[in-house]
Amino acid sequence: MSVVLGTIDLVKRFKLPGQNPIEVLKGVNFSAKPGEKVAIIGRSGAGKSTLLNILGGLERQTSGTVTRPENMGFVFQQYHLMPELTIVENVMLPTMGHRFDRTAKNGGVLFAPRRRAIELLEKVGLGDRLSHLPSELSGGEQQRVALARALVTDPSLVLADEPTGNLDAMTGSEILRILSDLSAGSDVTLVMVTHSPEAAAICDRVLTLENGLLH
Repeated sequence: MSVVLGTIDLVKRFKLPGQNPIEVLKGVNFSAKPGEKVAIIGRSGAGKSTLLNILGGLERQTSGTVTRPENMGFVFQQYHLMPELTIVENVMLPTMGHRFDRTAKNGGVLFAPRRRAIELLEKVGLGDRLSHLPSELSGGEQQRVALARALVTDPSLVLADEPTGNLDAMTGSEILRILSDLSAGSDVTLVMVTHSPEAAAICDRVLTLENGLLH
């Protein structure tokens, strides 16, 4: 089976003024297959978010290689919604105004970005809030918008950094249910950094980042 995401001997060092370099990642080797859900756990400061940022191309490694798809979605702990845009406009942002063809999944129908955004917002229970601003939503609702935004381009890979970290237990459980439902039965690969045993439990595989290596 093909690999959606992979690393070979991934190293990341941080150089601080007047100090020796700190090696956070010490040769990480990792791969994920289509449709696989992988949780990465570890203590605070172990480098989990750094690894996820490198996997997503948001940060550069010191050495080693990363193989990743072009089409990826991101879910962040802080939501990162644009406050001046409505939620449907926020979900549409990754499409950058272009049309994309989902004919293989939709019987020959071409979906425009707005229609796809509305479709996803309806799936996460926000179909009646399309014109609302992020400030008019609760934290859990904002994270649902972030989930819809991550999936709007039908990515082959979704990277999630503590997606329930800012939410209470009940709301966090609902977000995990939605995330699991949205990715079920599809080939989307999910790689999630988390401190939550409940979040890790929805994944097929759980890896620990410790001393700069994945185990």
